[in-house]
Amino acid sequence: MIAFKGFEPGLICRGYPFVLGRNVTDKANCRQNGFHCAENPLDCLTYYPDITHAEFYIVHAGGDLDEDGQDSKISCTELTILKKLTAKELLLHGLAYMADHPLRKLSVNAQWDRGKARDGYAVVRGIDPVASGQLGDILAFAREDAVSGRILQVAVATVDGGRILPDRWYSADFMEREVREP
Repeated sequence: MIAFKGFEPGLICRGYPFVLGRNVTDKANCRQNGFHCAENPLDCLTYYPDITHAEFYIVHAGGDLDEDGQDSKISCTELTILKKLTAKELLLHGLAYMADHPLRKLSVNAQWDRGKARDGYAVVRGIDPVASGQLGDILAFAREDAVSGRILQVAVATVDGGRILPDRWYSADFMEREVREP
């Protein structure tokens, strides 16, 4: 199955040096051993929260598989590392996952309706989602239908200091919005 995995720089995970291509181990118990990855790309951010200092890849999880039900984390005995993703690409895959599975539980790394970036990103889902960040942060939006919950629009932008300014609230169409702090 296609999944997503985060690493420390250099394809290192918990001290283990992975290689591009196929990696094999004996056992897959999600709570104890095996090679871990996630079906939902945003769940990788639970284990590698600083998007600016981690590496993210599309992988193929094979062999024996095990899940623990905490999030979309999977343990497998065969992990094939396929393609490195930029931070923006990881977030776009996360938005696509929401669009493909609109009724699944929202990842803990996404926020409802509005969110301020932390660790380099903000992912916000809602009827009219808004987000704010600092220079260099990535803002990702999933605008949904009020009745069906189906995703109508996804958008990703970087706070660049030009088109998207720091400490301002933006919607999925990148229009600046006035938002009152709670």
